[in-house]
Amino acid sequence: MAKEQTPIETERLVGSTIDILAPKESPSDQLIPLLKRNQGIDLETDLIAKIQVNCSAVERRTNTLKNRRTVKSHWQTAWLIKAITLMDLTTLAGDDTTGRVQRLAAKALNPVSNAILKELQIDGFPVKVGAVCVYHEMIAEALKSLENTGIPVAAVSTGFPAGQTPFYLRLAEIKESVSKGANEIDVVIPRRHVLTEKWQALYNEIHSFKEACGQAKMKVIIATGELGTLRNIAKTSMVCMMAGADFIKTSTGKESVNATLPVSLVMVRTIRSYFELTGNRVGFKPAGGISKAKESLQYLMLIKEELGNRWLEPDLFRFGASSLLNDIERQLEHLATGRYSASYRHPQG
Repeated sequence: MAKEQTPIETERLVGSTIDILAPKESPSDQLIPLLKRNQGIDLETDLIAKIQVNCSAVERRTNTLKNRRTVKSHWQTAWLIKAITLMDLTTLAGDDTTGRVQRLAAKALNPVSNAILKELQIDGFPVKVGAVCVYHEMIAEALKSLENTGIPVAAVSTGFPAGQTPFYLRLAEIKESVSKGANEIDVVIPRRHVLTEKWQALYNEIHSFKEACGQAKMKVIIATGELGTLRNIAKTSMVCMMAGADFIKTSTGKESVNATLPVSLVMVRTIRSYFELTGNRVGFKPAGGISKAKESLQYLMLIKEELGNRWLEPDLFRFGASSLLNDIERQLEHLATGRYSASYRHPQG
């Protein structure tokens, strides 16, 4: 892994009653043998009202990630393999078929060709993705194809991607997916509650979603590209975590603007704030628009520097990116052979 960078300790990026300055010691340095699930807390409207975001500081901080030189050689290989193990391999298309899901599951189990792994001298290291994400109708096929592999199946729910269906139908959709065996549920928030600042209504819906999820992990998609401001993103992130989100996720991948580094920085610092308030670790999933291996390294560095190594595990960090694996595999082949291959030689599924 690359040398750990020193977090910025002088700029306030998100301000509230919680001190969200970068700590001198990462919270993940406190080792916990088993991740305690986030059960949520009561909504603290006074805290939400005081949250502010320093946009200039956000830009300065994320530019340090974009402008630095990336890791090279075997260090880059290690980081890219790590990125693969943190990936939600996804198919959410109108023309999904059982055959496509079967091929996606096969790719999830063997995301990099054995020839490349052998050339890199890591063929003895088990490499598989963090999860496979599908629509409700494909849950059964995904579970069948991934049986006894340890790879969880995630299903999108609650009127994905707009979240504009009636509330009782959204609850029923979650319960149906859980009853089918989905290990994780990706829910979407009703954006109107954020844009009209109805935080209690948002809290109540997410809390109900959490109850409907039961033992399934709940990943809450806040659709950052449709919330208007970084301050709205910070407030929404905090409300969702108070309501019991196990993960907060940037986007559905269907919006015009999806995951970006500034948005992600605001969200991960709010995650750190919530950890300092409650002691509960909440995961983060940037989704949509991340298609290049170099971009994945920037996100990994962001998480390592802002939250620490504990968040660089599949139970606390995922990439939601359909085309990212293709470019990472191409980059690994270049590291192995010195040559770039055509993208069609590395199909996703």
